[in-house]
Amino acid sequence: MSNAFFQVPPAVNEPVLNYAPGSPERASLQYMLKKLKSERADIPMVINGEEIRTGDTRTIHPPHELSHTLGVFHKGGAEHVQQAIDAAMAAKESWEQMDWQDRAAIFLKAADLLAGPYRAKMNAATMLCQSKNAFQAEIDAVAEFCDFLRFNVEYMTDMYKQQPISSPTIWNRLEYRPLEGFVFALTPFNFTSIAGNLSSAPALMGNTVVWKVAETQVYSAAVIMEILMEAGLPAGVINLVFVDGPVAGEVIFNHPDFAGLHFTGSTGVFQKMWNIIGGNIQKYRSYPRIVGETGGKDFVVAHGTADLQAVATALTRGAFEFQGQKCSAASRAYIAKSIWNEVREKLVADLGTLKMGTPEEFGNFINAVIDEKSFDKISAYITAAKASSEVEIIAGGGFDKSKGYFIEPTVLVTSNPDYVTMCEEIFGPVLTIYVYDDNQYEQVLHKLDTTSPYALTGAIFSKDREVIRKTTHALRHNAGNFYINDKPTGAVVGQQPFGGARGSGTNDKAGSILNLYRWVSARTIKEAFVSASDYRYPFLGE
Repeated sequence: MSNAFFQVPPAVNEPVLNYAPGSPERASLQYMLKKLKSERADIPMVINGEEIRTGDTRTIHPPHELSHTLGVFHKGGAEHVQQAIDAAMAAKESWEQMDWQDRAAIFLKAADLLAGPYRAKMNAATMLCQSKNAFQAEIDAVAEFCDFLRFNVEYMTDMYKQQPISSPTIWNRLEYRPLEGFVFALTPFNFTSIAGNLSSAPALMGNTVVWKVAETQVYSAAVIMEILMEAGLPAGVINLVFVDGPVAGEVIFNHPDFAGLHFTGSTGVFQKMWNIIGGNIQKYRSYPRIVGETGGKDFVVAHGTADLQAVATALTRGAFEFQGQKCSAASRAYIAKSIWNEVREKLVADLGTLKMGTPEEFGNFINAVIDEKSFDKISAYITAAKASSEVEIIAGGGFDKSKGYFIEPTVLVTSNPDYVTMCEEIFGPVLTIYVYDDNQYEQVLHKLDTTSPYALTGAIFSKDREVIRKTTHALRHNAGNFYINDKPTGAVVGQQPFGGARGSGTNDKAGSILNLYRWVSARTIKEAFVSASDYRYPFLGE
């Protein structure tokens, strides 16, 4: 029996290794890449702690090397979703009754396993199945996921410490119960850490979870599940299923014990699910918590006083790291005419040095986009731009899917601030720039603010403090993560909690205590030490 107030190890950001030539982490990762490629994985679903193989398999290929087969995963159906719900509900009572420090220990151990013996395997799986280079995999699949696991534990204890005051003769307490039902975690392909956090954050708070991953992320999701099970996660707490979205939705959103949705993905899918949940609201035991981080049309605005090299570097990194497949990626830029020629020269020069190819060759900055559907969508935007009289392509423009889904980093310059690629989310390595007259800065800010339905990330570049102040105020609702003289990507847990509003989601800030509050239902307990013995109040006297 616990009889102490335990203090968890202080959360610190996991150091990001650099994988420089000759470093031990580089050698370890290269070995693991070869090892995984030499094997053929057979990946089951995991329901109630058991491996479920259906025999209905799908092959897994690296997006950058379509001729190679990494393995197969076993596709499930509606019956497996129901089994996952049943397992989650069966595990719920014992899991929420487990002492908080024991739940915490599981996820803290998972973080240490990830940072230690599983580091190379987690990175290699992410590189191979999501076509991330070594650095992008490291900051995502290891560093950020470790941060989520550790900081969430610290935030949980901070939450539990928040207690009401008590008057004489009574004791007021506040307990933070898990939701009444199960949580559905629906996760994307682009960040391994997001997949891990969307499933583990509700579980840390005592909830049980049905977890559906994007099929293009199954390979690394299996490693996450392996780590959690080795860390001691009880059977049924997180149940991993590989099913089509509509199949999962049909079962889950009609179930009376559906208690919450933790989602990252497209705005359209999120809005459709919200509509379905709203239409089924009378079926549920309680009002489901709906938490979603969705799309973005993220911006960089460079004032005439900006540092030119800083702007060029921010555009190169912000737009083209991980092939622009970040919801925070710089997708549109507004550059003052007075600095445009020099920024253009530096940007084009930088892009000319980028190498594209397999992430297994560490010199490649650019790798493949995730799948053929994405390739076709992105290349269609580029093809249309080539035919437009409103667009000049100053870099890139090429694409090829004969060996892998490769698209060159492409920079469009448009004379129309409402051109389609200034407005629509592309989710690929395409940056569109509008060059504005310096004396039209305020009008450009208004145009920027009203161009797209999103409000996720954005950046301002200027050396003038008054310009920074006015811009920060003018765009206060346009980005949940706002950057001053830095690229609009790379949020770090504990430093820049991530999330946006408007069409970009519910802004519940993954990587902060705000997100964890969504997975609890508080109960106030008042205990009277001296109970009232007479109903009469003094005012009733003669």
